[in-house]
Amino acid sequence: MKKPFSLLGCALGASLLFSNGALAQDCDTITLGSAISLTGKYATNGIHAKNGYEFAIQKIKDAGGIMVGDKCYNFNVIYYDDESKGDRGATLAERLINQDNVQYMLGPYSSGLTKAIAPVTEKYQIPMVEAEGASRSLFNQGYKYLFAVLSTSEQYLASAVTLAAEKADDPSKVKVAVAVENDPFSLDIRAGVLEDAKKYNMNVVIDEQLPRDLSDMSAILTKVKLLKPDLLIVSGHSKGAATAVRQISEQKIAAPMVAVTHCEAADVVGNFGEAANDILCSTQWAETLSYEDPLFGSAANYEKEFKVAFPEYAEKTVPYQTAQASAAVYVFKDAFERAGSLDKDVLRDAIAATDMMTFYGGIKFSEAGNNIAKPMVLRQIQDGAYNVVAPSEFASHELNW
Repeated sequence: MKKPFSLLGCALGASLLFSNGALAQDCDTITLGSAISLTGKYATNGIHAKNGYEFAIQKIKDAGGIMVGDKCYNFNVIYYDDESKGDRGATLAERLINQDNVQYMLGPYSSGLTKAIAPVTEKYQIPMVEAEGASRSLFNQGYKYLFAVLSTSEQYLASAVTLAAEKADDPSKVKVAVAVENDPFSLDIRAGVLEDAKKYNMNVVIDEQLPRDLSDMSAILTKVKLLKPDLLIVSGHSKGAATAVRQISEQKIAAPMVAVTHCEAADVVGNFGEAANDILCSTQWAETLSYEDPLFGSAANYEKEFKVAFPEYAEKTVPYQTAQASAAVYVFKDAFERAGSLDKDVLRDAIAATDMMTFYGGIKFSEAGNNIAKPMVLRQIQDGAYNVVAPSEFASHELNW
């Protein structure tokens, strides 16, 4: 078993005063745990999430820490690499709780890994605030200790179906093709798209699963060329997004609308240039949205400061996976301060009562634990830029059609 490693960011000098008057060394530590994908097929997004956690931890530290009653704390995270494997994630969650004595958990990356870990945290009644598991099936299990800051998966590409209906003279004549990974997240997206297509009496001409390794969807795209759908939906996390954009260009697919998940995380603009233009990308968050809070400031300010802290993102769009990971840490800060206690059950009740606006959007949990205060957003890549085109009330640009 690998030893845990901890990332705290740069330590503040002993002479630096916090806004609450306490010196840095006066703050004790609240330890969070996370089994997260640092290797394996989800590593790209796992690292994005970890970076989002660490940015928020340092931001909270710089702002004076977490005040629980009259005592100051800073967060520290014990991370283990789940290698993108559900069974390993569950084993590591047990280790964090039983050997490392972690009483509060941040989530892993992906719905599948969250689904593997949630029964463990529930068994030990450990509050888990997660940012990367969107499958709606996570929230019909009756879990009391699982909370998610992100919108659920069936909402991810619903706006693409609505856009196609708006652009068509007769929505019932719109042809839809769906190609998704065989995992809980993507299967939920498929279900949501099929439900929405049915509302408009659209014709689903292709409904297929991507190959397991997500490296080749040429057979599906051959069918797309033959059947000429008006809307092509693809969901396969970062690797699937990269494969889709690359092979759509290689095979010269000319569907009027192509909607894909995980564009930013896969850096399809950086990797494929003009081939990514006009692709529609679902996103939980965009830096152009008018959300803000006292800690991070505006959405735009979050992106600016995150790029300073992590220069490797300087020439990229900051992926929403990092933003929602930071929001999860912020929820813990808010809940600890409202609870006024380190007791995990008191904290659980404080998390359940969360109702806050953040740079990432509104966060309010249903009884099932999912966030009911924030909509999904659809962006289109236009001349290399990610521009919001839906929903209409958030749109900054017109759709290229």
